[in-house]
Amino acid sequence: MKKTCASLLLFSLGWSSAQGQTTSDTSEPEPRTGMELLCPASPVQFSSTQLMSTGEVKVEADSTEFLSQRKANFSGNVDITSDAATIRADEAQVKNNGRQLQASGDVQYQDAQLQVNSDEVMLDSVTETLNMSNTEYHLNGSNGRGTARMIDLTSADGLTLTDVSFTTCPAQSRDWMIKASEISIERDSMWGQAKNTRFYVGDVPVFYLPYFAFPVSDQRQTGLLFPEISSSSNTGLDIEQPFYWNMAPNYDMTVSPRLMTDRGVQLKTQFRYLSEQGYSMLDVEYLPSDKDTPNEDNRYFYRLAHDGYLSQNWTVGVDVNGISDDNYIVDLGSEYYNRADTHLARTLGLNYFAPDMLLDIHIRDFETIGFQNDSYRALPEARLAITKPFARYFEFSLDSELAYFDNKNDTSPTAMRFHVAPTLALPYQRHWGELSAEATVLNTYYRQSNIDDTDLADEVNRTLGQGRLFGTLYFERDGGWFSDTGTTTLEPKVQYLYTSYEDQREIGIYDTTVLLTDMESLFRGREFTGLDRINDNNQVTVGVTSRILDDAHREQFALSLGQIFYFGDNQVISPTQNQDRSALAAELDWRMTDRWYFHSDVQIMTQTDKVERSSHTLEYRRDAESLVQLTHRYVRELSGETIDQVGISASWPINQNWHWVGRTYRDLERNRSIESYFGLQYESCCWAIQVVAQRQLSNRFADDGQQSTDEYDSGIGVQFIFKGLGSSKSSRRMLEDGMFGYRQPYNLN
Repeated sequence: MKKTCASLLLFSLGWSSAQGQTTSDTSEPEPRTGMELLCPASPVQFSSTQLMSTGEVKVEADSTEFLSQRKANFSGNVDITSDAATIRADEAQVKNNGRQLQASGDVQYQDAQLQVNSDEVMLDSVTETLNMSNTEYHLNGSNGRGTARMIDLTSADGLTLTDVSFTTCPAQSRDWMIKASEISIERDSMWGQAKNTRFYVGDVPVFYLPYFAFPVSDQRQTGLLFPEISSSSNTGLDIEQPFYWNMAPNYDMTVSPRLMTDRGVQLKTQFRYLSEQGYSMLDVEYLPSDKDTPNEDNRYFYRLAHDGYLSQNWTVGVDVNGISDDNYIVDLGSEYYNRADTHLARTLGLNYFAPDMLLDIHIRDFETIGFQNDSYRALPEARLAITKPFARYFEFSLDSELAYFDNKNDTSPTAMRFHVAPTLALPYQRHWGELSAEATVLNTYYRQSNIDDTDLADEVNRTLGQGRLFGTLYFERDGGWFSDTGTTTLEPKVQYLYTSYEDQREIGIYDTTVLLTDMESLFRGREFTGLDRINDNNQVTVGVTSRILDDAHREQFALSLGQIFYFGDNQVISPTQNQDRSALAAELDWRMTDRWYFHSDVQIMTQTDKVERSSHTLEYRRDAESLVQLTHRYVRELSGETIDQVGISASWPINQNWHWVGRTYRDLERNRSIESYFGLQYESCCWAIQVVAQRQLSNRFADDGQQSTDEYDSGIGVQFIFKGLGSSKSSRRMLEDGMFGYRQPYNLN
């Protein structure tokens, strides 16, 4: 008998009303590139294009029997399609003028959320109920699957699954599974409830909960987050269990008790608040009676941060923090700072933005870590910058600043500083190059106090003149250096800079340090941060950059060279300086192939042919998860020490399931290790485990504030991930953790 098609346009089974209550975790595992993870079963997918229009139902079967206008029987390859779902069965019966449906015999039900194989399906559009018995279900778009003796779905009560199981493992490899006597999700509820829940690893039950609730929507819900477990020589066994409290739609709190067997129990709290006017966050950490300190000290950390809008043009920012002692970050870690930091900045700021004006008013303070040179607080500091077109070709700008500097050391000088710098510029920019000329007057007034037994003056008024001429050209030709494809550019640039000299030894040092020099900074015309020292200049800077672009205009190669030539001795930095040129700065970025990359940054003193600073990076990157990077950095003199360090980082899959990452840095000057980091990950379709071991310099501070450079801290961490119950850190994230971490330092676009 030919297959009969009956279009029943007079009724709708009302399946749409029964679908919205089925909520499941349909997030897939993080995608992997390179060596793909081979899973025996692929996630079930569902296409809505096969559905009917709203209000229509189509029934196809080998045999159709209409017993009356209110009842029909279908048998043999029955296919029922509505505007929300499809049903396939051996037999089906439609009753009550299409308002009731009963399908039996190898039934398959599928909608946008799940696919269910069942012995029998009963649907009633009058009572808005759907019942399935002896089911096997699969979640669409993920590997989630399970069984249930009964699935009941009603518009009044929601979804109930009886004698249910769930796993994301394939049937051939059931590594873990959850079983419960009942799982229910009430209508319009953001929570599901599970009763008599057992967690199995293999066929062995390892955990039991008589009752627990779980979120069934993507909205934030109160509850336990996944714990963090590690161990180190600094803390002992370290277990942190975060609890998230969704207090309101616009504010929440996370409370995290942390047990450290060698130190005690620490309480970490984070409060967040969001409004139309801004975002605020408060972090407080407290460890009473640290057992690993001589006097069992109480230790704490706090941080308050706020970014807000007062109006369309006005913003406000706050960042206030503090720690109980110098070694808090070293011993207990921090999400905001690392063990290399020497200061914790405290800032309160008010900002105004307009198309031609910027105004910011700040109070800047510091919390020093360890023994550091005196740091000055700016209480307050106000800056105003104005830029205006002038005449037809000119541009006028004004930079000004008013600041008061104070110091916690009562014997240190204090100062009020007022600075104003008007500039008249003639900019000329075209696609083929740029020419510009600037003339600036820099006037700075100081009123200094507490200067007894110093060479500083009560009042200093320093006025300097500065002139700058800058030009650059852009040349292009078809073809590369060694091929006929792509484009090669040549970009020469030259700058003349003159700044007058004035003796500045009667001015204290409040916010000024010497800037490091690299290729880009050769043209900035400044040797110092801050304004307490302004260098006298009479110099020409020459530079050139050449790039090779492929046919898609991506940089394959970029080489830059630059050097400053002095026409006179500098008197501010070193009156005895007799060098006629700066170090030759060079920078190279080279995409050698699609997988090999090289970066180099070098400064060479041409008088002695000695390298002053250098950094080199060679990387092989097969894909996002497979890479090897070799780095070296060298500084001839930094704070009286030579920096000569080499490091290697690697991330590589071993096979389909195993992946390892490693990183080590070594100090060649002292012939010792700085940091060693190793991580191993096993990952299957439905679970993963990560083991991380690390050894690094502890950088602890002694009682006199001096930092130790010889002590090490070692640790190991283990993390289990059951997919479908939580997400895992990828191997790339493991590589980025630690003291140095992985970075891709290339400027190629």
